[in-house]
Amino acid sequence: MNALLPHISRNSLRFKLTALVMAIILPILALLLYNTFYAIDVVRDQVAQSNKNLISLYMGQIDDRLDDVDNYLISLAATNLDLQNMSDNRSPKEELLSQIRLSRKLSDDVLVYKTIDSLFIYMGKDDLLEGINLSASYNQREAVRNYLKNYLNSTDQLSKDWSVQKLGDEYYLLRILATEHSYVGAWVDINQLLMPLKLINLGEKGVSLMVTDKGIPTIHAELVNENRVNLNRGFESYYMSGDKNRFLVVGERSMKGNFSLLALIPDEQILENLPYLQQIATLISLGSILLLPVFLIMLRKTVLRPLNRIISAMKLIGEGNLNIRIQPYRTSDEYLVVNNSFNNMMTQIEELRISVYEEQINKQKAELQHLQLQINPHFFMNSLNIIYTLARSGKTKVIEEITLCLVQYFRYMFRSNLSVVPLQDELKHVRNYLRIQELRSPTGLIPSIEVHDNVADVFVPPLLIQSFVENTIKHAVTLDTPVYLFIDIRMDHSGGASRVHIEIRDTGEGFSQEMLQRLRGNEPIRDDQGEHIGIRNIQQRLYLLYEGQADIIFYNGNPSGAIIEIHLPLEQNNLKKVDNG
Repeated sequence: MNALLPHISRNSLRFKLTALVMAIILPILALLLYNTFYAIDVVRDQVAQSNKNLISLYMGQIDDRLDDVDNYLISLAATNLDLQNMSDNRSPKEELLSQIRLSRKLSDDVLVYKTIDSLFIYMGKDDLLEGINLSASYNQREAVRNYLKNYLNSTDQLSKDWSVQKLGDEYYLLRILATEHSYVGAWVDINQLLMPLKLINLGEKGVSLMVTDKGIPTIHAELVNENRVNLNRGFESYYMSGDKNRFLVVGERSMKGNFSLLALIPDEQILENLPYLQQIATLISLGSILLLPVFLIMLRKTVLRPLNRIISAMKLIGEGNLNIRIQPYRTSDEYLVVNNSFNNMMTQIEELRISVYEEQINKQKAELQHLQLQINPHFFMNSLNIIYTLARSGKTKVIEEITLCLVQYFRYMFRSNLSVVPLQDELKHVRNYLRIQELRSPTGLIPSIEVHDNVADVFVPPLLIQSFVENTIKHAVTLDTPVYLFIDIRMDHSGGASRVHIEIRDTGEGFSQEMLQRLRGNEPIRDDQGEHIGIRNIQQRLYLLYEGQADIIFYNGNPSGAIIEIHLPLEQNNLKKVDNG
């Protein structure tokens, strides 16, 4: 994530230019967008209010007509003598005459209520008297008749208001009142009620429909389901709904039944009614939003990227890489002048640096040879003492073996012209040195050398390990208890760049606090036996060979023992340059 969104300083030119552009453009865009959305809300509100008034007006007319039919049905059930006397014990002739009079009355009265498709009286035993309006088809009449006979013969509970029923593929509005021995009611095809709503201009995709109290559309169900329009919300105010196409939903609930009238107005048609200037503002806002990334990309390409190339080159130079040059590329004339001047300046600096570097190399070679030669007399005197002691003891075979070991030792030591040697040669020399100490006298030292990760061919400074082994024998080994010496060498990949990790530790008493302080401060160390030339020598050689990139750490183990950790960078090529001069 940090690579994708690098940290930008607030004081950088990139941040300031970007912030300036944002400070100018964003408020203008915000104002245009606010004005646009406000205009859209105003137009939607006006369209919704206009259609809400039409829907409410027509719903009021429907409710009034249904209320008239309710009053008629109640009056019919309460005042019609033929209907009231239908249950009395009368002759079949009288019953037939009453049914004829009721049927004639229904046929005459249904013409008065043109909204209603049928008025009916159901007396049981499949006796259904009807007054049919001419607009009702035969199939519709049969569907309602079958429903009434099945429904009224199987239930005792009737709806108190007009109810929506689906019969077959069509929806009907029914009203049924129960009298003492019969049912009176009326029904109407919902499509007939919605005919006037089709005169409202709702756009090419806009529709008007009736829904039940459960949000089920009686018509245009395919349109509602395809666009996932939500019809279950309240209709006290308008709202937007729909996935594929957005619709403005305006509705009004009926006071006479479990249904509502709705108008679905396409949002695209509403936005067509926006003023011309508002459309221009919308286009400008959208265009500005689209052009803002393009402008930022152009700013980055023409100003920030050339500047970033110069800054990157300067950072690399600050890290010591003077070979950096800004490569030619197409850019502004001003940056071309800066780039050429920068490259010329770096060429002159590099030429001056090369001449100074050659002088430093010659000086370093002389110092390295001098530091290596400081060790030879120190061990040479100890070697003569060992041979002298063995000669006085008459140990001829031991003298032969130790002499051979000393020959190998001094052959390695006299390679003073080498700055680095293979690690395997250094370890061979350490083992030879340990054998010399073992032949000289039992020291109580138990060594262990482990090499991991195939690092034997890595180049290291000569006598790097042997000097610390010598100090362990000199300062840690006693005749009381044996001392273990561990040499562990492996590759270290934890810091990103691979390094050689050398650890030398023993089980002796460890460093004193004063000595640790001097070792960590890279100060000369003196004790009763004189100055510790070996450690000081190693510190200086590591600094000269690796230019401060090598680390050497001194500390005590737990519960005791001295530990030395050496970290060498894998820069064999640089070391070979020093070696070959």
